[in-house]
Amino acid sequence: MDKKIIERVLTADIGSHVGETVMIKGWVNTRRDHGNIVFLDIRDRSGILQTVGTKEVSQARGEDCVSVKGIVKKRPEKMVNEKVATGAYEMEIKTLTVISKAQVLPFPIDTDGYEIEEEVRQKFRYLDLRRPRMARNIRLRSRVVNQIRTFLLDRDFVEIETPILTKTTPEGARDFLVPSRLQKGNFYALPQSPQQYKQLLMVAGMERYFQIARCFRDEDPRSDRAYGEFTQLDLEMSFTSQEDILLLIEELFTGIVKKFFPEKHVTQTPWPRISHKDAMEKYGCDKPDMRKDKNDKNELAFSWTVDFPLFKAQSKDDFFFGSGKAKFAPSHHMFTAPHPDDIPFLDSDPLRVRGLQHDLVLNGYEVGGGSIRIHQGDVQEKVFDLIGFSKEQKKQFAHMLTAFTYGVPPHGGIAPGIDRFLMVLLGEPSLREVMAFPMTSSGQTSIMNAPSPATEAQLKEAGIMVKKAK
Repeated sequence: MDKKIIERVLTADIGSHVGETVMIKGWVNTRRDHGNIVFLDIRDRSGILQTVGTKEVSQARGEDCVSVKGIVKKRPEKMVNEKVATGAYEMEIKTLTVISKAQVLPFPIDTDGYEIEEEVRQKFRYLDLRRPRMARNIRLRSRVVNQIRTFLLDRDFVEIETPILTKTTPEGARDFLVPSRLQKGNFYALPQSPQQYKQLLMVAGMERYFQIARCFRDEDPRSDRAYGEFTQLDLEMSFTSQEDILLLIEELFTGIVKKFFPEKHVTQTPWPRISHKDAMEKYGCDKPDMRKDKNDKNELAFSWTVDFPLFKAQSKDDFFFGSGKAKFAPSHHMFTAPHPDDIPFLDSDPLRVRGLQHDLVLNGYEVGGGSIRIHQGDVQEKVFDLIGFSKEQKKQFAHMLTAFTYGVPPHGGIAPGIDRFLMVLLGEPSLREVMAFPMTSSGQTSIMNAPSPATEAQLKEAGIMVKKAK
């Protein structure tokens, strides 16, 4: 006799319900029709379970959303499927309800998907995310971010959200601009990073800040750099040293690897530190791949690159900085503190000055960057002058210079990229493989067909007139 019916059970928990009549809900992963007997593998968020029914359930097709009620049974030992977590069990279907039908999919989702054209995958991203590889990546990403939060909150960090609509300032990449309806002719900018806000939070006495931050940069896309938007762990500490920051990140990331990637091994601990000068001379780049065996997919070579030059010679690509007449551009960003021993060279030989910058490198990818920040107003003004800021450009940072007159503590931080970090750990070829709804390489938003034209009414309300390019 059947026991009482239990409202929905996840497939992963099915083993604790042997002999019971239960209900599972999900999608038809595969269908095998043997005439009078039909096998349906049902997939939910926790896994897959084989169900068995008569030809009456043959109306269900692949990717239909269904509800199945039946008796849970143990499979004979010789019929156990070792490849599936629920392979020792199956369900004898009593009733099956098709909640909603699925038309034929535009591409298969039982493969890794690399062979499918990216534009097609992004157009039907909600289907692409059903494939096991993508579902694993997104779920793992959530768990990693939760681990980051737990780690930092346990160490007295405060999670603080900073504005998305902010001020356009020259920081090294093109801003995304948002028109203001209430102040026609003026524009907000989407933040390239929370850099200025987190420094202001140090002035505010927060001392230990972090945020899982969305950042927006109008940069050309690459496989390891997403166009438009990306996510980083943003953190800042007061009364800290570069050594404090490096040790904190080593502890955090080592813990993540041990917990979520136990099959992987770190080449060297503590992580090696190499000066920018030595990296360029020995490896020819500032993000060296220091793995012992580059064919070993489970080897992780973390390292730090330090002692970067504070400045580089300004080029035409540095149009964000200065008036075009300056000789120098910041190597990292304009808030990086000069090495204390090199401050005298700001006047005599700026290209000789080292910055207190630190880049986190993993298997040849830069997965994070940060620095000790300038906290003296006069030094910050000096850097602005060296990169050729005009009076008008300096005014764009008046809020920072004013804040620094109210007892600013020494501070520093880092911003590891969550997308890039996971891309390397998972061995994916692109950041887009670890993002739920990325932009395509051509700058189009998944599914939504953005960017798209605004209506005349919207443009009028924002006080904008669009001229067609000749």
